[in-house]
Amino acid sequence: MFHHWSSSHQQESSELHAESKMKELKGAIGPLSGHSLKYCTDACLKRYLEARNWNVDKSKKMLGETLKWRSTYKPEEIRWQEVAMEGETGKLYRASFRDRQGRSVLILRPGMQNTTSMENQMRHFVYILENALLDLPPGQEQMAWLIDFTGWSITNNVPLKSARETINILQNHYPERLAVAFLYNPPRVFEAFWKIVKYFLDSKTFQKVKFVYPKNKDSVELMKSYFDEENLPQELGGKSTMRYNHEEFSRLMVQDDLKCAAFWGSDEKLSNHIANGHSAAVFNATSPDTC
Repeated sequence: MFHHWSSSHQQESSELHAESKMKELKGAIGPLSGHSLKYCTDACLKRYLEARNWNVDKSKKMLGETLKWRSTYKPEEIRWQEVAMEGETGKLYRASFRDRQGRSVLILRPGMQNTTSMENQMRHFVYILENALLDLPPGQEQMAWLIDFTGWSITNNVPLKSARETINILQNHYPERLAVAFLYNPPRVFEAFWKIVKYFLDSKTFQKVKFVYPKNKDSVELMKSYFDEENLPQELGGKSTMRYNHEEFSRLMVQDDLKCAAFWGSDEKLSNHIANGHSAAVFNATSPDTC
């Protein structure tokens, strides 16, 4: 009974501490408007505080840099038509299934790289991140990554500069959004690349990266504790035979663009898009609701 009271008291104390820090951070950043106001929910403030170990000054600096980045990069205004070419091979997409905790799942296939423009690749990456987060169920803040190394080799390796920018965007502007990242069966030559890349990761992100090898039972069991085997693609050790279909995914993304515009209250760009006659058939296509 004492243990139960003690743990409850600790939880209550922790919640009060979090609320106090969130209130302090809210006061520190001052009044907001527009998309910044929409972005800075209590859950958002909590994520930035967690990322900076509840240090209000450091959290304020981090959040301020994100708000500045979002005001210029405008991630919520990127539309599928602008990045669709990047997704043709299925090198990065939101899976049709969720993990065991209901989180959005991103599948990354670095061996399927099909373009050379880092700027376009990053816009595609940011678009998919925003889409995955908008697809989260109420109360869920994080997503899971599955990285499939099928077809990967040192010759089609992601440039170090691109890897560093990807990590920079994720860590600095999407803090505490990654729950776990499983690297499935990376080839031995990946080890040299990883030795460099891991230095770009902060300790919290580093701990979320898990290597999985088909012959290592413990690593396979760990991954399956996060995902239903029936949902996992065969190339990731699961039983699903589903394959990435670019046309189907495109229809889904265009429908999601409408949801995104409605959420942010920025449908002018979509209205112009439709008025110009682009992808009218796609906009009218039916596809399962994912929100």
